Amino acid sequence: MTLSSEPTPRTVTLALTGASGMAYGLRLLECLLAAGVNVHLLYSQAAHIVAKQELDLTLPARASEAEQQFTARYNARPGQLRVFGKEDWFAPVASGSNPADAMVICPCSMGTLAAVAAGLADNLIERAADVMLKEGRKLVLVPRETPLSVIHLENMLRLARAGAVILPANPGFYHQPQAVSDIVDFLVARILDQLGVKHELMARWGRT
Repeated sequence: MTLSSEPTPRTVTLALTGASGMAYGLRLLECLLAAGVNVHLLYSQAAHIVAKQELDLTLPARASEAEQQFTARYNARPGQLRVFGKEDWFAPVASGSNPADAMVICPCSMGTLAAVAAGLADNLIERAADVMLKEGRKLVLVPRETPLSVIHLENMLRLARAGAVILPANPGFYHQPQAVSDIVDFLVARILDQLGVKHELMARWGRT
């Protein structure tokens, strides 16, 4: 269990993009909801393809249908999860007057990372991330790509300097994972730590 002194965020924006690693994002969604966190969920067009390819999961095209599907799947309380379309500019996450407490882009494609680094806001994911940076809120990006080009690395450095947390999807193995789910939980645990959300996904280093 994490011992962070930070309060649990009231609301976290979670964005799923077209990088490989959709299992990370959905497990994170499950854990956030289980912890009582309110979640604003966004996902890109490419995320539809990755979810189907990696998990045989069809992401609903309509936000209302996605809310119903994930609320039932993760047994969320009514109103705890809200899903917004990529061009829903009236969503709370689109304005600095009503920002979430934190935002995670997981998995984060190199295209999304580059757009955020350049300050673009052509869709709701990019705008929500831009709001986090300008308002000084926690922004965690979970890129999943290899190898990394100089452009990728420079974009990550630019975002880190702007205050974002770059948390690559690089799982450790010192906890001796026995299944893919253990590997997924390792990374999700690191993300939850950044958000100050308590969890029991894995034992702490140095503790039995």
